[in-house]
Amino acid sequence: MNVNQQPPMASPYGQPQPGYGQPSYAPLGGGYPGPYGPYSGPATAYQPGAPQGSARGPTPVSTNQAYSQYAQGDIQNGPPPMDHSMAQPAHRPPVSQPYSQGAMNLSGPHPSYPQQYQAQPSMQQMTNQMSGMQVGSGPLTSTGPGYAPPPSSKPPISAAYSAAAPPSYTQAPPPVSGAPSQPPPPSEPAAPQPYYDGPPPSQQQHFPSSPYSGPPPSSQPWAPADSRQQSFPPGPPTPAQQTFPNSAPPPVSQASYSGPPPSSQPGPFPPTFAPPAQYPAPQPPSQPGPPPFHSGPPPQCPMPPPSMSQQQANHLPPGPMQQPPQPGMQGGYPPQQNGAFGQPRGPQPGYAGPQYPGQQNYGAGPAPTTAPTQKRLDPDSIPSPQVSELPAVQKFRHRIDPDAIPSPIQVIEDDRANKSSEPFTTGVKGQTPPLVTTNFQVKDQGNASPRFIRCTAYNIPCTADMAKQSQVPLAAVIKPLAMLPPDETRPYIVDHGEAGPIRCNRCKAYMCPYMQFIEGGRRFQCGFCSCVTDVPPHYFQHLDHTGKRVDCCDRPELSLGSYEFVATVDYCKNNKLPQPPSFIFFIDVSYNAVKSGMVNIVCQELKTLLDYLPRENPEVDSVVRVGFVTYNKVLHFYNVKSSLAQPQMMVVSDVSDMFLPLLDGFLVNVNDSRMVIESLLDQIPEMFADTRETETVFGPVIQAGLEALKAADCAGKLFLFHSSLPIAEAPGKLKNREDKKLVGTDKEKSLFQPQSGFYSNLSKECVAQGCCVDLFLFPNQYVDVATLGVVPVSTGGSVYKYTYFQAEMDRERFLNDLRRDVQKPMGFDAVMRVRTSTGIRATDFFGSFFMSNTTDVELAGLDCDKTVTVEFRHDDKLSEDTGALMQCAVLYTSCSGQRRLRVHNMAVNCCSQLADLYRNCETDTIINFFSKYAYRSLLNTPTKTVRDTLVNQCAQILACYRKNCASPSSAGQVSHSHSPPLGQLILPECMKLLPVYLNCVLKSDVLQPGADVSVDDRAYLRQLLSCMDVSESHVFFYPRLLPLVKLDGGSLPMAVRNSEERLSKGGVYLLETGLYLFLWVGANAQQELLSNIFGTPTFSQIDPNMTSLPELDNPFSQRLREIIVSFRSQRSRYMKLMVVKQEDKAELIFKHFLCEDKSASGGASYVDFLCHMHKEIRQLLS
Repeated sequence: MNVNQQPPMASPYGQPQPGYGQPSYAPLGGGYPGPYGPYSGPATAYQPGAPQGSARGPTPVSTNQAYSQYAQGDIQNGPPPMDHSMAQPAHRPPVSQPYSQGAMNLSGPHPSYPQQYQAQPSMQQMTNQMSGMQVGSGPLTSTGPGYAPPPSSKPPISAAYSAAAPPSYTQAPPPVSGAPSQPPPPSEPAAPQPYYDGPPPSQQQHFPSSPYSGPPPSSQPWAPADSRQQSFPPGPPTPAQQTFPNSAPPPVSQASYSGPPPSSQPGPFPPTFAPPAQYPAPQPPSQPGPPPFHSGPPPQCPMPPPSMSQQQANHLPPGPMQQPPQPGMQGGYPPQQNGAFGQPRGPQPGYAGPQYPGQQNYGAGPAPTTAPTQKRLDPDSIPSPQVSELPAVQKFRHRIDPDAIPSPIQVIEDDRANKSSEPFTTGVKGQTPPLVTTNFQVKDQGNASPRFIRCTAYNIPCTADMAKQSQVPLAAVIKPLAMLPPDETRPYIVDHGEAGPIRCNRCKAYMCPYMQFIEGGRRFQCGFCSCVTDVPPHYFQHLDHTGKRVDCCDRPELSLGSYEFVATVDYCKNNKLPQPPSFIFFIDVSYNAVKSGMVNIVCQELKTLLDYLPRENPEVDSVVRVGFVTYNKVLHFYNVKSSLAQPQMMVVSDVSDMFLPLLDGFLVNVNDSRMVIESLLDQIPEMFADTRETETVFGPVIQAGLEALKAADCAGKLFLFHSSLPIAEAPGKLKNREDKKLVGTDKEKSLFQPQSGFYSNLSKECVAQGCCVDLFLFPNQYVDVATLGVVPVSTGGSVYKYTYFQAEMDRERFLNDLRRDVQKPMGFDAVMRVRTSTGIRATDFFGSFFMSNTTDVELAGLDCDKTVTVEFRHDDKLSEDTGALMQCAVLYTSCSGQRRLRVHNMAVNCCSQLADLYRNCETDTIINFFSKYAYRSLLNTPTKTVRDTLVNQCAQILACYRKNCASPSSAGQVSHSHSPPLGQLILPECMKLLPVYLNCVLKSDVLQPGADVSVDDRAYLRQLLSCMDVSESHVFFYPRLLPLVKLDGGSLPMAVRNSEERLSKGGVYLLETGLYLFLWVGANAQQELLSNIFGTPTFSQIDPNMTSLPELDNPFSQRLREIIVSFRSQRSRYMKLMVVKQEDKAELIFKHFLCEDKSASGGASYVDFLCHMHKEIRQLLS
């Protein structure tokens, strides 16, 4: 989503955009439409039309609502309409749905997802099928994945209560008659449901009709579960006394349910619906086991505004701001509805009115103890359980409570609570580090800090077959020059003099803690290849009684995981010590660049920025030399020699054969030539102020910089400030090839490929010279980022993009990016190699670099923000005793001109049991790897195939765990088989967030763009992610949403989940995406809050165009601005602040980043995707 351009208002948000269709779905095999909206998969051919079989035509979709994937005929989604006499919404108890580590059951026939239309079943077909269905709750039977009552007179034993999902159906004999089913008489109540070590509920409870209801009763015990996995056991059956709220009628395609219980069913129970998605209640303190946790703060339940209640009472169709208020939401703010919005219907005959705790039953039918009239079951009228005591048998719900599924916020907070207090010591092999969202201190004791290396798994399979079976990727995300916090020590520099670093004779691994000294210290055995090498005499030292050298703790290379060696001349190009690097600034002075103000801003900033060139010692002047060039169709070189009174311009108009017109005076020391440089920077905006030249070149510009560095015999960096597509006649000329008709087709991949091989060949020359390119783009239209970015990406550089650049709006963001880019520590002319112990090897690499062979990663420049992601594969069997080792060595030239080797070592465990693998994975790193793999695959593979591959691999990972590691005890229930029934979704503890994060990757603008996302934006984001570290990719895919309530003290307020349901109309929220900061202001925000932040007490007076907050003299304002500064300091890109007022047009951009909701481009909500993943897993296991 490009936040620099206004979203198109003509097309209603969320409706299918031209060229960006949504997938079509067919009903289940039998024709019964599942109550869930199917997962919005990667298909692209959906054309909305009237649902077949609908008696009243298509359900109207509000113009400002997200298009619903749920629409099936006339199904009314969202809360059922209330009686006219009830203007007050359902209450929700102020305790959020607890989430526990039991077994999650998402069983039932989930919707299938074919990519073509199929005929909807007729009413008669549906009636015939429904009349033959019996829905039961109990253990799995041979009839299929549904549940049927056990052949016993006892009530079925089942685990904790269920939270909701599509019902699972089991075929049963036809009913004896068409009469409505009769519940047992009041004198024979249904037997209470037995619980594990807990009392049965004491009373029958009526449930409200809201789909968002409270948690289970706290008295319900928590089923035992394996401490390392996430599971959700099945729930008890439905009670005999059922009251159905007066809700919308069922869809016409759904038949009435009639007939008494079949004679084969024992006991007094009528047919009951088994909810497939089941979640255990919290465990009482006396029960052993892992503690339950709540996802997010407890929701408030204040009354909604009167206008909302009035709208609901009057049965108005929910429009953009007329959604029915949901209970459980702060301030009654209407959440995003995950379904179609149609005209609410009035009460239907035969439906009892909704009942709420503490209220009378307005408009209700007969008492629930009497036999009700024939009912038609509407999946959207299914009530939710309330918080007081659970009834003996369980009602089902039409959707999963988002509070009852794994919460990223809760996982993040738990990790902070458990791992932030003590330092993380790296001496223990194979231990999983704290999450990237946790602030922690690292003590290097022999393994590299997780700030340098993060692995997808810290206990890797011993064999290739086991790795293939699990499908867990084996990879490491390496950030060789990462900046460390002030309380951690930078890697020590070790100088062995002319002899250079000590290395293994065979594999050339560098001395590290994994080398074993033998024969009294005269030789050492390599930990990587087991070769024995003699110790040089100058390096000899005696061993102690444990076999370690007595100087082990005094030598960084023997006791630490990360350190540096000073490289000798043998490690230098052409056996010559390198020259200090140079920076060359190329400024586009075409009409667009001058008019936007970019030229003037760059020239003014460089005058002060040149004092902050990178240096290792802050007290010493930088040795980096600088040069200046301006260009449009021709290039202007400037002589800024210190002896000149005024700078001299030299013009090269023959751009087809680029050469350097001057040697002496082009690259100079800043302090020597300061007066001449400042004079030049003052004159450039004046010289080109009246230019009318609109065409530019690009290829010759890079060629000129390359020639200058060759002439000076040094490495360096080129800073290009460029504004438009290079269409002037010159090498590297490009044409406008943007074609949105290709999006979603097999030819879409061509949009991400460079137009020609010119820039690929040029980047190869740049890498050979150590010429890194950073590109700052200021486009007003298509500039072909996929092609222009080839040289920056291949040379270890960066691309910055400022679409529709406006000096007053974007100046701060651009200048902060430029300052950081110039000042940050970096290395030049770098080569990186990853060595591994016998049994695994590095096979694939991701990032901004060039490779001329299969082992060496070549980077013309390597800065402190760049990562290289490495994938490993087995080439032999590993041993559990020795584990696996990897060593990353980076040879580079420092900004002071010194040649160095930085070495990072990592040891991980090996396992022969899959359970050990799943116990030691890191989901954030896995998602980082998956996203890079997927984004790179776009170059050669259709987008739909890439998305399907991701979903399939994730399903295989979880299915393997489900099949091999989920024991009956871990499911938290009594089971008659060796493993829990397939109706349960059981997730590994450390991978329980894999579905939500993977869904965020699938919904990203690169893989599933909205209509307003340009091809350039997608290419830019694809290149940007290729070298992101784990902390940046985490917030990029799952942004951080902070409620700004109390900002007292130094701690941050606890984040909330990324869903519109979590927003309060009376609140203010800060959303961090890694590239932007959004300050969302609710329409009913308190005057005091607005005054403290904006200096104005009224919502209407807030300026939505402000990009920085006013500096007000109050603690709240000061703390908020500190938080924003802190957030920005943690990211490699400066995050522009955007103020978003509720109901403003910019809110569409803000909602785009609420990644747990359905996206306007067709992406599934978290709940829907979890159901889809469960369906995929069941298909793999069946």
